[in-house]
Amino acid sequence: YRLSAHLDGPTYAACAGHLQDLLCQECSPYAAHLYDAEDPSTPVRTIPGLCQDYCLQVWQKCRAIFRSLSTDQELLALENNVAKFCRYLSLEDTDYCFPHLLTNQNLNQNLGLVTADAEGCLQLCLVEVANGLRNPVAMVHANDGTHRFFIAEQVGLVWTYLPDRSRLEKPFLNISEAVLTSPWEGDERGFLGIVFHPKFKFNGKVYVYYSVQVRYEERIRISEFRISPTDMNALDHGSERIILEIEEPASNHNGGELLFGDDEYLYIFTGDGGMAGDPFGTFGNAQNKSTLLGKVLRIDVNNNDRGPLYRIPPDNPFLDDPKARPEIYAYGVRNMWRCSFDRGEPHTKEGRGRLFCGDVGQNKYEEIDIVEKGKNYGWRAREGFSCYDKKLCSNSSMDDVLPIYAYPHKMGKSVTGGYVYRGCESPNLNGLYIFGDFMSGRLMSLKEDHATGEWQYSEICMGTGQTCMFPGLINNYYQYIISFAEDEAGELYFLSTGVPSATAPRGVVYKVVDTSRRAPPGKCRVEPLPVRVKSRRIKFVPKEKFIMRTPMLHPQLKATAEAPRGGRSDPGTPRTPAVEWGGQAPPRPGNRSRTATTPAPSGRTPKPRKGGQRKGQRRKKKPSGMAPPLQNGAVRLMEQQSRGRSRGRVEVYIDGEWGTVCDDGWSSAAAAVVCRQLGFPYAVRASKKAEFGEGTSLRILLDDVQCSGQEKTLMECAHADIGTHNCSHEEDAGVVCSREEVAD
Repeated sequence: YRLSAHLDGPTYAACAGHLQDLLCQECSPYAAHLYDAEDPSTPVRTIPGLCQDYCLQVWQKCRAIFRSLSTDQELLALENNVAKFCRYLSLEDTDYCFPHLLTNQNLNQNLGLVTADAEGCLQLCLVEVANGLRNPVAMVHANDGTHRFFIAEQVGLVWTYLPDRSRLEKPFLNISEAVLTSPWEGDERGFLGIVFHPKFKFNGKVYVYYSVQVRYEERIRISEFRISPTDMNALDHGSERIILEIEEPASNHNGGELLFGDDEYLYIFTGDGGMAGDPFGTFGNAQNKSTLLGKVLRIDVNNNDRGPLYRIPPDNPFLDDPKARPEIYAYGVRNMWRCSFDRGEPHTKEGRGRLFCGDVGQNKYEEIDIVEKGKNYGWRAREGFSCYDKKLCSNSSMDDVLPIYAYPHKMGKSVTGGYVYRGCESPNLNGLYIFGDFMSGRLMSLKEDHATGEWQYSEICMGTGQTCMFPGLINNYYQYIISFAEDEAGELYFLSTGVPSATAPRGVVYKVVDTSRRAPPGKCRVEPLPVRVKSRRIKFVPKEKFIMRTPMLHPQLKATAEAPRGGRSDPGTPRTPAVEWGGQAPPRPGNRSRTATTPAPSGRTPKPRKGGQRKGQRRKKKPSGMAPPLQNGAVRLMEQQSRGRSRGRVEVYIDGEWGTVCDDGWSSAAAAVVCRQLGFPYAVRASKKAEFGEGTSLRILLDDVQCSGQEKTLMECAHADIGTHNCSHEEDAGVVCSREEVAD
């Protein structure tokens, strides 16, 4: 209001909205990107990075407001030159310019779109377990023999699911009025974690981790609840006891994991406090052992009904350091998002107790760590294997631990830690650490080489052909992978959503299945203990569909990033080539076939299995290293010059070249042919008049297309001779496809 008071009437009418939008970006979840704070070598901007079209719009009508918003003399000197002015305000990473990053559905559309080496990509299938959830952040079990599972939503509700997948109408916990979050996509605040006490069957205690506002402070809160004395499927909301609160200086990097180890101590995983580059104090919160931010904490909450709410385990590593908080178990972490303890090999128990974490990176790398007592995990000196703060990185006293694996932002921009599979139903997965990326939707895996101690990387793809053609199995999922989970029997799940907002009911829980080898019938049968139910049961109704895809051979990429010795040098980022999808469906966000572009830390290219197959799998063709030839009639979608996901300009491949389709005669039946060819069950509408941009660099190959809607490709529809037309690119046809029967 102070700034808008300086505007005259006409300027206020035209520019007040822009002024407010620009000011509000300082509080955006994407502020670190918008103000270029992610790069320590550049000064923080005074104006958020603007998309070129928006900058031109504001400059034409409202460039006077920039004098009120910025003291940057270099920017103000360019005020009368629109090209230089908008170039100065642009971002190198255009994915994050304002306002497109808030509204553009194609944000990060090019992440993970390359297909994978046919020898190395593990083809798995899924079972839909739950749906209609609002950003499901966690799924846990009570370890009490009932085989119930409990799913937490970011808004602060936890739901009880019975072994038959039915949900109870009454929530297990509802603290939505206390939880601090918002509908903004990407808001990291909210209900973040839940864990049952190892002796829950006897003491009825559950611990939760959530964001809260106390007066004007934002905090993270760890609380203890007890089970209701009258309902085994609900917590007593009046039993809450606050175990620990930590002030959060910013709204991001809130951590959120809670775990109990075999030692029965409670492990708490906090973020570094937010913003970018951990700017707090001389060396940041993560390296400062006098603060609880950027740490792994370990406390004893056993026998706390009398006396202190928690005690310090006697073997915590910094008990004798007067400058360190005694709760600290490990430090130097940025924002560990999802951690897990390895159950160990089912027979020998080898590996049991190892603590795996995904630590979200800054602007270059994501990493997987094995957390050990007293160790320093390097942030903010290092990000992945690369130096971030060069001064800190060169300090030999850091003695920081390298990750077991790191990948660049060409593969994904926000790691979601997973689990080492130790279940019964899919024996081939035993020992495989499976994790994902929230932004790109990649599913990934690591396998330990016991001879060398190195971890070998493999991509995970959704099964093609007949791999997943079994009752109840699907081969697609929503992009935004929020969390992973184990059930009481050790089977693996992940939770994702199509809209990453705390209020959007688009979240689904999937169970991971390997059809190449299943356990013998009856071996994995469990007998759940009976559950006394007082609430109405809501029967589970699956909504996701199996999508038939034709297996394709994929180009093999050479891994180029080698882990630097000592983790001090900056590895190169491998280049990801573009791959044409052709007639195969461009996968729905999150179920893409993917290509490994970074190796395990050894820098070696993951080797295919001997014989090119796993036991019980059909033998695959040996890849030629070349993409397969495209078939006539293959189609792709383009928005302007970028790849479209479910909507875009239709481009068709005929006789060795790509071209556009004229909208003369273009109909919903023709759109249905294209959408079905790309793996979408529904065509929302047929688009005309170059709605998604003109394909001026291509020839117009099809005109007067007349389809019944049952054809396999546009080539089977009636059409004019190839390349013959009486239209221009202003009439390029397009489609809007969907996986659900919705109106556009």
